[in-house]
Amino acid sequence: MMTYYLQNALRGIKRSPGLSLLVVAAIAIGIGVSITMLTVYHLMSSNPVPEKSEQLFRVQVDSWDPLRPFDDDRPERAPHQMTWRDAMAILEQAPAPRQVAMFEALVIIQPPDAQQLPFEATTRMANGDFFPMFNVPFLYGGGWSRHEDEAATQVAVLSRTLNDKLYGGDNSVGKKLVINDRVFTITGVMNSWSPVPRFYDVINSPFQEVSEIFLPVALTPGMEMRSAGSDWGWKAERINTFEDWLASESAWLQFWAELPTSADQRTYLSFLDAYANEQKLLGRFQRPINNHIHDVMAWMAYMEVVEEDVAVLVGLGFLFLLVCLLSSVALLLTKFNGMSAEMSLRRALGATRMQIVGQNLTEVSIIGLTGGVFGLLFTMLSLYGIKSMISRVPDALFRLDGTMIAAAIGLSVLAAVLAGLYPAIRACTLTPAQQLKTQ
Repeated sequence: MMTYYLQNALRGIKRSPGLSLLVVAAIAIGIGVSITMLTVYHLMSSNPVPEKSEQLFRVQVDSWDPLRPFDDDRPERAPHQMTWRDAMAILEQAPAPRQVAMFEALVIIQPPDAQQLPFEATTRMANGDFFPMFNVPFLYGGGWSRHEDEAATQVAVLSRTLNDKLYGGDNSVGKKLVINDRVFTITGVMNSWSPVPRFYDVINSPFQEVSEIFLPVALTPGMEMRSAGSDWGWKAERINTFEDWLASESAWLQFWAELPTSADQRTYLSFLDAYANEQKLLGRFQRPINNHIHDVMAWMAYMEVVEEDVAVLVGLGFLFLLVCLLSSVALLLTKFNGMSAEMSLRRALGATRMQIVGQNLTEVSIIGLTGGVFGLLFTMLSLYGIKSMISRVPDALFRLDGTMIAAAIGLSVLAAVLAGLYPAIRACTLTPAQQLKTQ
C-alpha cells in the first residue's frame, strides 16, 4: 500500500510542479530561518565539557569595597575575578586536586624562520593544571609539570594553528621559540580544541577561539605581563612599579578548581571562608563572607552567556516559519482542489476517505522532506554568512550538528503534514456523485 501511495504522490507532484515548488520553497525558507536561529542558540547554550562539567568550579572570593557591593544591581554577587595576591595564595594553599589561575595577554613572537616578521599573538597565562583539568587534547607532547610551574620555567604550549604557521605542522616539541625577547622551550602542541562556549573565560568573550599560545602564569612578575582582558579595581592606590600592581586590590585573574566529590566541594568552601577570615584580620575582606563556587553550567547561567536577545530571535524565527506554513496551506488548498475530480473518481471506485487523505499526506510529506533538505542548505549558507561577518569566533559555533540536522528534517516533515492536513481533508469533503456530476 505504501508503494502505491508513493507512486500516486510522485504523480501528484509532477502534475502541478509549479505549486509543489512554491510549497517546497516556503518550507525551505521557513526551516532555514528557524533552524539557523535554533542552531546558534543550541550551540551557545550547550554543555562544552559534559564529561566534567559537574566537577569543574569557578571560584569567587569577595575582596571588594566594604562601602558598596561589586554589582549594585545584584549586591549578593562577589567579584567575577581575583586579585593576584589572592589567586596565588589560594593556588598554593587550597585543598583541591587541581586548580588554575589564569588571564589573557598579548606577546610578540619571533618566528624561527628569519624570513618571517615578528607578530603579536594572544596568550593565556595559566598553570600546568589547565590542560588535564579541561581535557585539552594534544597533537604532540603535552603540558608542563607542577615543578616547572614552581620554578617559573620558560616553557610554552602552542595551538595547532600557531604550530602550523611557525613549523608547517611538524612536531615542534623540544624546539626553542623567542617570545618577548625570551627563549622558551615548546612542551606540547594542542590538537584542534575549541569549546563552545569558551566556558573557562566567559568574561573576555565566551565565543572566541582559544589563545594561540599558553605560558606559565608564574612568569607574570618576571615578564611584567599585564592582562589584555578586563580588570576591576575599587581602591585608589599608588601604582609606581609592576610589584605595586601585583599587590593591588585590582581583580583580573580567573580561577577554577577541580572538585570531584561533594565532600571536596564542602571542604573547599570551608577553606575559602577560613581564608577570608584570615584576610579580615589583616585589614582586607571587610565585607561579609561572600565566597562562591559554581560548576560549568551554573557559571554560564550566572554570567548570562546566552542573552535574552538570542532567545527572542529563536522565537521570531519560528514565527516566520508559521507564516511560511500558512502560505503553504493556501498553496496546498489550491493544489488539492484542482485534484478533486480525480479524488472523487477514486472514491467512486472504492477508495475510502481515509485512504485518499493518506495519499495526500504522503504527497505533502515528500514535499516537506524536500523542503527540509533545501532548508538545511539555506541554513548552512546563513551560518557561513554570519561567520564571515564575525572575526575570531570558533567555526564550531556555526556548524550544524546531528541534533540540528535531525530537528530540521523532522520539523520540515511535521510542518508539511500540519500544513497539508486541512487541505487534504477538505478536498475529500465533497461527495463523489456531486463532484462527478459537475464534470
